Amino acid sequence: SPDFSDAALLLVGHGSTRNAEAASPTSQHAGELRRRRIFGQVLECFLKQEPLLTTVWREVSAPRIFIVPLFTSEGYFTEQVIPRKLGLDEGHGSPRCQQCGGQTLHYCNPVGTHPGMTEVVLARAREVVAQNPFPRAPKPADCALFIAGHGTGSDENSRKSVEKQARLIAAQSDYAEVHAVFIEEEPRVGDCYKLARVRNLVMVPFFISDGLHAAEDIPVLLGEPGQAVRERLGQGQPAWRNPTEKHGKRLWYASSVGTDPRIADIILERVKEAVQPNPTHSSRQSVPSP
Repeated sequence: SPDFSDAALLLVGHGSTRNAEAASPTSQHAGELRRRRIFGQVLECFLKQEPLLTTVWREVSAPRIFIVPLFTSEGYFTEQVIPRKLGLDEGHGSPRCQQCGGQTLHYCNPVGTHPGMTEVVLARAREVVAQNPFPRAPKPADCALFIAGHGTGSDENSRKSVEKQARLIAAQSDYAEVHAVFIEEEPRVGDCYKLARVRNLVMVPFFISDGLHAAEDIPVLLGEPGQAVRERLGQGQPAWRNPTEKHGKRLWYASSVGTDPRIADIILERVKEAVQPNPTHSSRQSVPSP
């Protein structure tokens, strides 16, 4: 394995000023990677809450800095916002490498587009059914698997990573059906009941955190009353009870993929990719020191 003892790892999360849970996975994975003692430093930072990316980056003195975006797709935040804050050129793809004063910045691909995410989705689906059998755990062949993403008309890449996972899992798994559904685009999350031909449904949110979208918006779109969802969350209870029967279907709802412990290994893979020769995606330029 490459030696990263002289390097700092920066995990960049979206963050939120409205929901503290949005930061939890970033801190979780940073803590795990600190425990492994692979890097000289492991730091978490965010775009929308403290500690901010621009603040943390300026405090790092390591000669090499690896920046890994904890995002599910290549899109506006990973291709424009984060590179702009780091002084990198936008739209050159990732991973990329640039000199910044006496430091080398390695900007890595987002975790959500890594091939290992397919196993994370499948593991989430297996685990939520096995942990909540009713009256017994159905086999994948008796289930329709739904992967739920955000979707947005302003960035087509937002849905591409979800659709890609659906295609991969449909080709290699035993699930009776596999569908991609979205909060803000068609097909919608709530369409799962009419899309599924089988009785048992398993939905895995393709989000980094169990924040507002995964914890509140999706359960409401699946048919839970908004007031009941908010009350359960306020009491520290899950918004969705596994499984719940609606419209003649039985649905299990998993935790977000980004909270899975396996993400720490995917982060390491992204870092290792960044030091492999890749002339198609790597450029070395000079940018001003922060």
